[in-house]
Parts: sequence; C-alpha cells; structure tokens
Amino acid sequence: MAIHQLGIIMNGVTGRMGTNQHLIRSIVAIRNQGGVKLPNGDVIMPDPILVGRQESKLKALAEAYGITRFSTDLDACLADPHDSIYFDSQMTSFRAESIRKAILAGKHIYCEKPTGTSLAESLDLARLAKEAGVKNGVVQDKLFLPGLMKLKRLVDSGFFGDILTVRIEFGYWVFEGDWQPGQRPSWNYRKEDGGGIIVDMFAHWRYVIDNLFGKVRSVSCLGYTHIPHRVDENGNKYTCTADDAAYATFEVEGGIIVQANSSWAVRVNREDLLTVQVDGTEGSAVAGLRDCKTQHRVNTCKPVWNPDIPNPFNFREQWMEVPDNQLFDNGFKVQWELFLKHIVLDTPFPWDLLEGAKGTQLSDLGLLSWSERRWVDVPDLNV
Repeated sequence: MAIHQLGIIMNGVTGRMGTNQHLIRSIVAIRNQGGVKLPNGDVIMPDPILVGRQESKLKALAEAYGITRFSTDLDACLADPHDSIYFDSQMTSFRAESIRKAILAGKHIYCEKPTGTSLAESLDLARLAKEAGVKNGVVQDKLFLPGLMKLKRLVDSGFFGDILTVRIEFGYWVFEGDWQPGQRPSWNYRKEDGGGIIVDMFAHWRYVIDNLFGKVRSVSCLGYTHIPHRVDENGNKYTCTADDAAYATFEVEGGIIVQANSSWAVRVNREDLLTVQVDGTEGSAVAGLRDCKTQHRVNTCKPVWNPDIPNPFNFREQWMEVPDNQLFDNGFKVQWELFLKHIVLDTPFPWDLLEGAKGTQLSDLGLLSWSERRWVDVPDLNV
C-alpha cells in the first residue's frame, strides 16, 4: 500500500465556512478516517498548512485539530514544492489575486465561489489555469446534499415525465446585530466588500439548475435591500449597501421555468431553509437539504376551490418520502475526496473554474436585469 501525501495550502479557513465545512468536516475528517482509500489499496492523505492574516487564530485552529503547519506568509507557502494544491475560502474580494498567484506558482486550484468579483475576472482565472495546465475545481456543495441527490435520482429515472416548473425557496431571518448577533458576517451586506445575496446565491443556482434541469438561457431578477441598517461584529451601526433579497425567474432549455426566491430577511414557514419543488407531467417532488418527498400523478388529489368551507385536505400527508438507499456523507467532504482523486488518479472532475465563471456570469446578469428592469439572455461561455 502506497500513501500519496498531498500538501494543501488552505487560505481563509478561519472564517465560518472555511473552519466548519472545509477544515473540520472535510480535511480533518478525511485525516481522521485514515485518508481517501483508492481502488488499488493506496491512500491519499491530505497534509494541510493553514494560511491567513492572524497568526493567533491559525495557531489555535492548528492546535485544536492536530495540524502542525500554519503561516501568515502566502508567498513562502506558494514557493514550497511540498504543497501542490492551493485552496481558497477568503472573502470574495481577495480570492482572484491569490488564485492567480497560486496558478503562476504551478499549484492545482480548489476554491470557494464566487471565483471572482466579475465575469471577466472569473474567466481570466479559468483561462490562466488552462494555459498553465494545472488542475482546478470549484466548490459546488449543494449538488452533494442528500435531498438534491435524491432529486437528481428522480430526474434521471424519468419520474417527472416532462418537467414543467421548478420553485426554489431559500433563506432565513438574519438578525440585524443589535439585540441579537447576526448569523452572517457584516461584509455580506456591503457591496463594496463583495457582499449581496445575488452574488452569493446565484452562483449556487447556476450549478444546481445546469446540473439537474438544463442550461440556463435567460434571467429576470429583482433585488432589494429590505434591512437598510445593521450592526457589525464590533457593535457599530452601518448602512447596508448590498441586496439582502432577490426574486428571480430563469428560463431553462427545454422550456422549463425556474423561480428562485433568495432572502436573508424572511422568517421560515416551510420544512427547511432550502426547498426545491419540481412539477412535471407525471409527478412532483419537494427536496430539502436532506429529505425529498414525491407525489405521483396517480396519487394526486383533486381539490376544488371553495373558500366557504374548511379545507378538507391535509395536503402534506399526501406525499411519500424518498428512501435514503445509501449513506450520505458531508457534501463538502464528498467533493473534496473527488477532487483529491482527480489530482492523484486523473479521474473526471467537471466542476472547474469555467463552471465557477458561469456562476459569476449569472450573478452579473442578474444584477444587470435588476438594474435595467428587463429579461437578459445567458450566452454560452468558453475559454
């Protein structure tokens, strides 16, 4: 048995997502399970070095999770041949510059999205990586949620017949920070720092729609800043300059209509923070983060509109749960394992920097649609 040790520069893992999903539940979990086992019995063992601006935070994380290496000097890390992979989960406004450095240093790239603050910036990274011949990938975590994996199973089986519409509801109430701390960092609400729910969530909706239902062909979007002022991590009141809600409609190839509401100013009255309802000629399904339920054509009730009597139906009881039929691991960890296998075995990994650029493209076009109050076509992208 051979052990393939892969040095990974992990930049930006002191933030919430970087710490919890990428460090603890992915890389540390992979190390604790004995690495990624390959078909021939070999093992891939990640060897991370934590990189950031605050040495005290890096040291505390390293000590807490048994990691021996950390640094505040990104350039020195990029110069070390032991580390062949560069991972980035920094604030969006810092990401492209660091990735560009890593590509020029010959590192393979794995990063969070959005990959850049504009389509031009994201496409430039994709072109640069292609020219340099480095492998690259972008986190597309929602594809690996158990609920959406079950939904994909239904799509692939032909359960829906002809898919007609998709309705996506996402969001929750993010506290303003005055009498309860907010659940999201304050930069999310400042446009000048790369914030805004359109920039944040349209990157997700692009890969979810493209991979489950078909290519997005046009978008109509209305953004809004519902909460004008919030209180930051230091107790200072600030003006919100970025959108905290977006109401969008997407036209998808094949005539499918997707409606997506995204909001950090909505109180949840549904079964999950994210729900995706698909309606087709033969059946419908509603997926959350982990669960998915269906209603087939033959099991569909026949309600009649009559506001003069109490509702005789319990609609939610008329749906059936899709069984797990498999063990579901953390979605971030699953994609990390696929990327590590891509590096060592050259197995397929379709979610590259060009796919990341498509997410930035949809964000840009959503903002354009909102600004000009019109439908906007989504052209094909190539590098």
